[in-house]
Amino acid sequence: MASKKVNLSAKSGMPFKTGNREKRQKLHILRKKTLDNTKRDERFRRRREEDRDPGLREERLRKNIPLSLERKRVWDDVDRDTGDGLGVSVDVERLKRQKMEEEARLHLEDGSDQGEQAIDSAVSENDHDSMIDSASDSDEPTTAPPPPSSRRKSATERATSPTYSTASTNLDLTPSALATRFPTLFSTEPPPEPKTLITTSLNSTLHNEARLLTTLFPNSVYIPRSAHRHSHKYSVREIASFASNRSYTAVLILKEDQKKPTGLTFVHLPKGPTFHFSISTWVEGRRLPGHGNPTEHMPELILNNFRTPLGLLTAHLFRTMFPPQPELQGRQVVTLHNQRDYIFLRRHRYVFREKRQTEKNVIGPDGKEVKGVQGLRAGLQELGPRFTMKLRRIDRGIQRGSGQEWEWKGKMEKQRTKFQL
Repeated sequence: MASKKVNLSAKSGMPFKTGNREKRQKLHILRKKTLDNTKRDERFRRRREEDRDPGLREERLRKNIPLSLERKRVWDDVDRDTGDGLGVSVDVERLKRQKMEEEARLHLEDGSDQGEQAIDSAVSENDHDSMIDSASDSDEPTTAPPPPSSRRKSATERATSPTYSTASTNLDLTPSALATRFPTLFSTEPPPEPKTLITTSLNSTLHNEARLLTTLFPNSVYIPRSAHRHSHKYSVREIASFASNRSYTAVLILKEDQKKPTGLTFVHLPKGPTFHFSISTWVEGRRLPGHGNPTEHMPELILNNFRTPLGLLTAHLFRTMFPPQPELQGRQVVTLHNQRDYIFLRRHRYVFREKRQTEKNVIGPDGKEVKGVQGLRAGLQELGPRFTMKLRRIDRGIQRGSGQEWEWKGKMEKQRTKFQL
């Protein structure tokens, strides 16, 4: 005998309480079916309406932004003069823009033409900067701001940071206090050709990992650090002196625990400072699916989302590790992306090819197609290694014992929406 079709009622979507276990199971199944059908009907109805009016889809995608910790990020309330600013979470580019706007207003009040030019330049910068508003690319004339709405903002709108961005780091907005405090990292003269000495901690077994780092950082050489009982155990300060006398620009020390990489120490020569990073999720290139083999070409460098004074200092350290003129024929790029104070390092090889008929055009952060690249697509092949770093401490100079005098030290931040980089 054929089973009878179950007719769902409106009450099947409501919670029920009964002492019979079998009835509870049946009611639970009915509730799930009703809720699934309701969501499915709502989804199909929204699709039909958006097909008739594409503007509804754009409006929904514009508002449908995940409520993540990056969008809840808070900044410290400081003036334009942040001092050394290493322990201050402040957007340097935003302060620079506010200073330019105030100067433009002062010139405009004086009646000079420089004020109008400064305002035009500030507006043009805002149009090309995604840190202010990614949806402000329209060519419509400016109008008066609308009156404040009485509608209560949603949780996403209330928690969204007005300066959320994934734009590349602007190294030209360095505070003058940082340049005075670290003159070797913020020198106005052309930087010397990077030359890195890579070694490990005492009694280390990470020889293969250290040799992998020589392929990542250009002009680098690996020298094993002996810990034999009859040999001299050189300290970091002695190694830095040895490297500085031989025209090295940096010393990189790979640390390990249980035969796994756990830390990287960057010593900027000749006089410091010293940066201490912790390492997690180390993956070699040969373990990556579809990986490629790196070549000896000088890679391009992308520094992304370093916005605070401490972030700019860290970005300038990595800038000194790579040559200013990459070899574009190698098509290799090293990306250092900062997100929630974690620095993700990736190395890729890119290729440009024609778009296939089954592929879509390139979509920008505003959800619209990017003009000028409709027929092109970019392919990426990861080369490795990949790992994640977190800045723990910045020591002053090159010390005999680590942590005696430090410029900045990471703390246990209880506020999860406040970041240092």
